Amino acid sequence: MPQLQFLEQTPDALQAWFAAQGLPAYRAVQVRRWLFERRAAAFDQMTDLPRPLRSQLADQWTIFTTRAAKHLKADDGTEKLLLETADQEQIECVLLRDDKRRRTICISTQVGCPMGCVFCASGLSGFVRNLRSGEIIEQMLRLQQLLAPDERLSHVVVMGMGEPLLNLDGLLPALAEATRADGLALSARRVTISTVGLPAGIRRLADENCPYHLAVSLHAADDRLRSQLVPAGRKHPIASILAAADDYFQRTGRRVTFEYVLLAGLNDQPEHARRLVRLLRGREVLVNVIPYNRVPGLPYQTPAAAVTARFAQSLRQGNLTVKTRHRKGQRIDAACGQLRRGAGGQG
Repeated sequence: MPQLQFLEQTPDALQAWFAAQGLPAYRAVQVRRWLFERRAAAFDQMTDLPRPLRSQLADQWTIFTTRAAKHLKADDGTEKLLLETADQEQIECVLLRDDKRRRTICISTQVGCPMGCVFCASGLSGFVRNLRSGEIIEQMLRLQQLLAPDERLSHVVVMGMGEPLLNLDGLLPALAEATRADGLALSARRVTISTVGLPAGIRRLADENCPYHLAVSLHAADDRLRSQLVPAGRKHPIASILAAADDYFQRTGRRVTFEYVLLAGLNDQPEHARRLVRLLRGREVLVNVIPYNRVPGLPYQTPAAAVTARFAQSLRQGNLTVKTRHRKGQRIDAACGQLRRGAGGQG
């Protein structure tokens, strides 16, 4: 018989299985603690379980359905995993170390990406399928296993491969495990979902009262330019995205971040900054300015540091709250927009 997939089960379903075996419910709690808190990678590491139970679990259940095909490390502490799925597809996920305590993981929700953003590596090889919730949880656990014993996960950003709002059925159960007290025990306020801007998905998050931080990839202040950079924008005009984001803020109280990747000569000029100020003025938002990270084979360039600084300053002078993203993991192609099916970068 095929093995059952442990990470696809809800805590209630696991307890029901243990009860059906005549085992006390606390055994399920023990196993989950080993996985989410103690970072175990196999049932035989769970030493406070009886040996026969460990053997039974190993015979009937599988924890990880992916395998780590490549592990890359950068000098700035960033680490990237290329994971191969059971159907021989590939995804990437990243661990970022930002200071002495902040440990952020960046996870993927799809194999490839259907959005077709012209400057992003994730969609270059096309779109294959959504990831299952267990496959998303696996990324979190595998990245957590890279931490030293004195390190703890602090943030999750859903900014890897894929469009998260097209896979909420897989993503939301995974994030529930990230924020459960008996899961990874992260604050929901330290979870960010990044989207290209799908109004129906944004409204679903609001309808389900999801407490996560929302980041919308804008990249332009007018539909003409945005549709060139983000083909999905042809179906979703900026006005409809802003209306959904405003609704999300009103219903959840969570300030929305608008991400803006700066592409040299395309959307980084003073007039582009002025348009963005006019578009967002009066809204309680954060603008995350992201200097473009080069992708081999694509023609786009990173603006000079002075251009980036000028753009951010223009937004501040327009009374917008601005943050410029610090670039990490470029040497191993782990920075924003560089994740793809197949690991680039240097080992």
